Amino acid sequence: MRSPGSFRVSLVQMGAWDTPKQSMPLAAGYLKAAILSDPELSQAFEVTICNFGAGTSVADMAHSLFQSACPDILGFSVLGWNFRAFCAIAETYKQLRPDGWVVFGGNHVANQGARVFHQAAEVDIVVNGEGEIVFSNLLRHYVNSRHSGLAKVSGISYRTDQVHIAATQPQPRITDLNSIPSPFLSGAIAMRDAQGAFPYDVALMETNRGCPYGCAFCYWGGAINQKVRSFDRDRLNEELSLIAYHQVPHVVLCDANFGMLDSDLHFVEDAIRLREKCGFPKTIDASWAKNKSRRFYEIVRMMKASGLRSSFTLALQTLNQSALAHMNRTNMKINEWEDLARWLGENGFDCYAELIWGSPGETYESFLQGYDRLARYTSRIAVYPLQLLPNTAFAVDRERHGFVTVRGDNDDFEYVIAHRTASIDDNARMQRILFWARVIAEHMFFRHIWIPLRVLAGIEQSKVLCRMADWFDLQNDPAAAPLKSIRSGVTSANVVSRAVRFLHCEPRAQALIDRWWREDMTPLLPRDSCELLSEVYGYDRATRPIFDAPSGRSPNDAVDAVDVDGVRYYRRGIHASFDVVDYVRGLARDRAYQPRKLENSVDHYFRAGFFEQIDSHELAAHHCGLTLDRLRPSGGTDISQPPFAEAGGLIMSP
Repeated sequence: MRSPGSFRVSLVQMGAWDTPKQSMPLAAGYLKAAILSDPELSQAFEVTICNFGAGTSVADMAHSLFQSACPDILGFSVLGWNFRAFCAIAETYKQLRPDGWVVFGGNHVANQGARVFHQAAEVDIVVNGEGEIVFSNLLRHYVNSRHSGLAKVSGISYRTDQVHIAATQPQPRITDLNSIPSPFLSGAIAMRDAQGAFPYDVALMETNRGCPYGCAFCYWGGAINQKVRSFDRDRLNEELSLIAYHQVPHVVLCDANFGMLDSDLHFVEDAIRLREKCGFPKTIDASWAKNKSRRFYEIVRMMKASGLRSSFTLALQTLNQSALAHMNRTNMKINEWEDLARWLGENGFDCYAELIWGSPGETYESFLQGYDRLARYTSRIAVYPLQLLPNTAFAVDRERHGFVTVRGDNDDFEYVIAHRTASIDDNARMQRILFWARVIAEHMFFRHIWIPLRVLAGIEQSKVLCRMADWFDLQNDPAAAPLKSIRSGVTSANVVSRAVRFLHCEPRAQALIDRWWREDMTPLLPRDSCELLSEVYGYDRATRPIFDAPSGRSPNDAVDAVDVDGVRYYRRGIHASFDVVDYVRGLARDRAYQPRKLENSVDHYFRAGFFEQIDSHELAAHHCGLTLDRLRPSGGTDISQPPFAEAGGLIMSP
């Protein structure tokens, strides 16, 4: 046996976004923490987390991983966006270490050994399910008996020879999550970079694991439909305290249904206490519970009163009853979501919705009808193309639904482009609209103009997006070329990201949007509302996030850099003849609502660092310009009564 610590393990993660800051390597952190906590393994292995951004080339990853020495074991956290890159890295690794182990784990490859081994001959082992126990057992096997077979290691698929593969019995799910060492408290995840700064875009945390729902499109619960298990409150509080100590403003939870459990209420209570004590965290974003019970409303009230911000999700996915049935969601009520959306809007909470295009049962016409119905309550609608994810009911039943799919150009996702109720032509028409829906509405390039356009001019949100698509298709201006060329048959996350960056960073793009407004929209506006609508458009333009630079300097002379509650902001005076935000909220309730006049310019505050968050519409929302009273509300109890249903809560679909 080699000397203690002489075996080397490299755990590789790659984020979805090409951003200046890395995504936190939470999955690798759990694995490393489990190894460090085991006396035998911590003595035998040196463990390194290798964390890359989406913009890192395969060649650069290979140099980083193998330049000094090749690890004995190379473990990858695999998702659809990094599968192909990791297969290429595995091929290079095996040229250098033919006897080394390549281990793939993650939702995208779990229980998919046959496909993985066919696609990547260099992969030796696929981990099926949670990895903390399985990966530790693999390392123990490597130390003690790696020259014998792997049949005694539960929860894996592996090659028995060049042709045959085998799968061992499943590893039982971890019932006591507190038995998993904390990646934060163990030091497995570095909380400072070489310059002493927090190196990640956000702090990722789990408070529980599992999902009780069985949606046909979703691996989260659809593949396993499992009981929810929670981490201990004291442990979570310690992790939060460490995150607050490092002055991390954004915490993003990896839970499927936050707000469903009493422990979620306790988590928010602890976060608020920490914020009052040391100023952090500033925001908590989550996939909120589908059952909007009294517990959810109590959490919202607490966050409002304390100034702890979040974006609240209406994760409806479709408003079509036939599509709901195909999604296995007919047991979930969706008719009360309008009351919830209205309540969130009236109380000034950030709110956005999610829809999926491409579900069987949905048509081109029904989807746009549902989109516009939803847009009456929130213009910020994230529309995602349906993907057949591994291990889900839709992936298993593809023939029954008549799915026609295509793999992404730069990822391994399987995108649906047709099914029995929507043709390839329908999909092509929809993609033109979805491109602009995601770039302009979801990413809040426009925020306030939608309600006035609908109420005063009778123009629904989808109609605006259709007109944008048509207008840009006719343009010969060179500035329009990048937006036209960016569009594709599938509106993927990378396609959206490139377009959003172009719009925010290129002055020619803004000039082109202004020309679209003058030439295509202004002629449609009622004469008595034209000036008012144009001022709302101008306010949207002025309050977009400020794209700044990593240098930390103010982006231009028109803004001042200031500190608000320990966070850097840019302050800019904006003149509007009336309070646009108040007017739009009032107009949503009453078309006769009169705007509140303003005489002077009002200072607006834009959180710095937008260049780090530009790809995430959830985080970018915190960088839009706000007046100081809206940035730092006094809170209190001035919140209207929640719209409880008779059963004691609103039932939302996931």
